[in-house]
Amino acid sequence: MFQRLMQLDLRASQMIRLSQNGSPAWKLAVFFAHSGDSWFWMAGLVMVWVATRGAWHQNAALMAVGVGGLAVLVLAIKFTIRRQRPQGEWGAIYRNTDPHSFPSGHAARAAMLAVLAWGLGPAWFGWIVLCWAPLVSLARVSTGVHYLSDILAGLALGVVAGFGMLALAPVLIRWFPFLFL
Repeated sequence: MFQRLMQLDLRASQMIRLSQNGSPAWKLAVFFAHSGDSWFWMAGLVMVWVATRGAWHQNAALMAVGVGGLAVLVLAIKFTIRRQRPQGEWGAIYRNTDPHSFPSGHAARAAMLAVLAWGLGPAWFGWIVLCWAPLVSLARVSTGVHYLSDILAGLALGVVAGFGMLALAPVLIRWFPFLFL
């Protein structure tokens, strides 16, 4: 049964995968695949945290803590399961620094950020991140650095992490006020 699921996952992933032909679809997939990078989000969140006060300052801190904590959790799972990434040439930086694919950290991060953006507001920001998250996730399969099951597991993990961060927010704010004031 497990082998049949793995074969189904492989076939579905191959159907979604794009050819590296420089087409507009490929370029768009590469853009979205990179837009979920943790360094990009951490840099942006730190800039928002430094440049603002009030709700944006607090929300940037919560999101940054979530991105960091989720990265540790995803890496622990990846190095426990050790599923190799799909064969391919694109994404050398991911293949060299993180050869394991399950679960997708990008999908987990995108889903967690969508839940946090929606839960923390404002609504327009929540909608933007909610629309962006599946595009990042799909791009990771389209560019050949993940299987579809990696993405589905990452999305599920990210949703749970997002709701967990929302539940922990009052405790984090009370314990680490210097991050949020």
